[in-house]
Amino acid sequence: MEEEHRATPAVEAAAAATSGQMKTQASPALAPAAPVPVAVPAVSEKISIDDFAKIELRVGLVKVAERVPKADKLLRLEIDIGTEVRQVLAGIAEAYAPETLIGRKVVIVANLAPRKLRGLESNGMIVAASLEDGKPVLAGFLEDVPVGAKLK
Repeated sequence: MEEEHRATPAVEAAAAATSGQMKTQASPALAPAAPVPVAVPAVSEKISIDDFAKIELRVGLVKVAERVPKADKLLRLEIDIGTEVRQVLAGIAEAYAPETLIGRKVVIVANLAPRKLRGLESNGMIVAASLEDGKPVLAGFLEDVPVGAKLK
């Protein structure tokens, strides 16, 4: 008489999993964890690709960085964008000491209309993330990117 060999439940589950026939059972110990809500700011109104194409983002190299007198948040930067050196005023003085920015590559909006701040003209805008506490974090690169390179 032949003996009947029965697989253990663990062996059956392993076989079902490898064959793609595994059945899911509701088990509190194996139930997936509930997603943790993350505070993400709402996305602004969507723009067309044509609108985005109007924005000229360039890689710039900070040549000069100094505090703007009587302004707690403003730095005056001179940024080489490959074809010229631009003066850009940036509200990053609370997050970055001027001397730490010299020689750093940054992303700037190169075709922004000039604007006067504290009697000085700013010819561009540095791109930075804004953290929940309001602290700016400058956009940068892991790879070596040439000054003046266009972002797209």
